Amino acid sequence: MPPPAAVPSAGGFVPAYWDEGCRHLCARDRVLARLIPQYGQACLQSRGDPFTTLARSVVGQQISVKAAQAVWDRLLAALGAADGVTPAALLAAGPEALRAAGLSARKVEYLFDLARHFDEGRIDPAAWHAMEDEAIIRELVAIRGIGRWTAEMFLIFCLLRPDVLPLDDVGLLRGISQCYFSGEPVSRSDAREVAAAWAPFRSVATWYIWRSLDPIPVAY
Repeated sequence: MPPPAAVPSAGGFVPAYWDEGCRHLCARDRVLARLIPQYGQACLQSRGDPFTTLARSVVGQQISVKAAQAVWDRLLAALGAADGVTPAALLAAGPEALRAAGLSARKVEYLFDLARHFDEGRIDPAAWHAMEDEAIIRELVAIRGIGRWTAEMFLIFCLLRPDVLPLDDVGLLRGISQCYFSGEPVSRSDAREVAAAWAPFRSVATWYIWRSLDPIPVAY
């Protein structure tokens, strides 16, 4: 289910607006004008798989990127899956298979609740493309285990929404601290002020700020 403003790529889909966003940011922000050229043609990618993206986000909550990838790989092995997972496959596996993959009891509950929402048709991913960002966030946070951060990661990494600013993301705040404040701690208000110049491409800027901390792109 590719997002509307997406272009097929080897890894899934990339935003059709990416080049425009980079030009806008380079013209508006001196830090990004230096940062963006360092990463060549690399850009945000979407797998086009809403359930897998949300499931990966739940798995990655409150643990490092490396640890999250290790747990995810074990989960795929337990489900006999090569990459993505389906709600039906997860529900059929049962809680013990997920616990054996290294997931906490709480995350197992969250993943099963998420899978039931998809499996029972309580949410309609096809409808999200026509909805505003905040409306999608409201729908997602009604699911157990999905908070605003997870919903915003979904908007960025699955729906490729161009103007998401995830102020609850520790990496974004740390990157802004290092790039704009010489490592001094920054508040959400500080970050919002810096990001005012990034609109309407705050997702693009956020992706590059993350790259300043870790040059290897994260995918959900």
